[in-house]
Amino acid sequence: MSESSAEAARDAAMTAAASVAEVPGGWRRATGVAGMAIGVLATGAAAGVAIERMTVGRGMRRKARLALDSTGPYGSLRGTPGTAYAEDGTELYYEVDDPDPDPDATPARRRRLFGRKSSAPVTVVFSHGYCLSQDSWHFQRAALRGVVRTVYWDQRSHGRSGRGAAQVERGEPVTIDQLGQDLKAVIEAAAPEGPVVLVGHSMGGMTVMALADRYPELIRERVVGVALVGTSPGRLGEVNFGLPVAGVNAVRRVLPGILKALGQRAELVEKGRRATVDLFAGIIKRYSFAARDVDPAVARFAERMIESTPIDVVAEYYPAFHEHDKTEALAHFTGLPVLVLAGVHDLITPSEHSEVIAGLLPDAELVLVPDAGHLVILEHPEVVTDRLADLLVRVGAVPAGATVGGYGNTSGSAQPG
Repeated sequence: MSESSAEAARDAAMTAAASVAEVPGGWRRATGVAGMAIGVLATGAAAGVAIERMTVGRGMRRKARLALDSTGPYGSLRGTPGTAYAEDGTELYYEVDDPDPDPDATPARRRRLFGRKSSAPVTVVFSHGYCLSQDSWHFQRAALRGVVRTVYWDQRSHGRSGRGAAQVERGEPVTIDQLGQDLKAVIEAAAPEGPVVLVGHSMGGMTVMALADRYPELIRERVVGVALVGTSPGRLGEVNFGLPVAGVNAVRRVLPGILKALGQRAELVEKGRRATVDLFAGIIKRYSFAARDVDPAVARFAERMIESTPIDVVAEYYPAFHEHDKTEALAHFTGLPVLVLAGVHDLITPSEHSEVIAGLLPDAELVLVPDAGHLVILEHPEVVTDRLADLLVRVGAVPAGATVGGYGNTSGSAQPG
């Protein structure tokens, strides 16, 4: 991005900040700028991304989105529902997929992937990222369905879970520590006994680290494996999101105030967000994927998840990432089989952060996926599922493993590096 683009980013942020400080009429004038800023924030990026000029008519783009929404199979998998209750009373929604009791009834592809014997009594718990939902694990869920016991849950204020009670009733900030406590509640409700494998993407990985920090005895006594995908142990305040330093610093100075103000005018801001849907889609694609040939249905699926996260939830969570530091908590995973995987071109939680994690856990398997961005679980699901399958074999969750092959490939021929 050029210096002129950085100046544009700064100007856009300053304009939004000035607008939110004006009388209510200023909100209507600022709606377009606010919608742009929200779209960036919802993908965990910074404001002011240069978007290429769109050449397809708005009406055609709208029809294409509707077509993708009606025909896309992604996020359609459902399991046995359940509810866990956080310490503050927040309802946390989860679903369980149980293994097929008859291995011979398992489809041929899964037999090749995991073998024919019954799986061990291991539960794999998946934690999703910021502005996403449990449905973001669609491809991994499809591959593991019927093979091993899995739990997928929605973080507080995301997906089908309830709004954070502490946030709504007492105005308390969301913290990563609180998410770790929520994960503990889900495990107690959905997998009260037996060995557990923890899998987390982005904020979900931070949630796993917070669980280890708060409940090291749980890690020691029950956790048999960990997968940390596209995540960070801390120092997220130093990430530049692919922007020049000057532009990032300008945005950071005004962003907290903008978010707080926008969160207080959620209904009005959501209208602006919808009005800037085309810009929003371009930003999501830039900050979620690296490959040029991502399936449009997958890109639209990611867009739907992100745009379904209310702006006040986006605002509630944002400060937590700057405060997040769970570097020391990684020590609790020492001696466990650990998979650390990231996209080389991840602009949200750069792959260097995954390298730091692997450096602190020398026995961990580090996989850096070329031509992949932040949503590597959707962009290159075949690589993620292959390495996850190998981890499950190592911990004894499944008896035999093999490469997934081309299953779920949505963008190209990337292989783990």
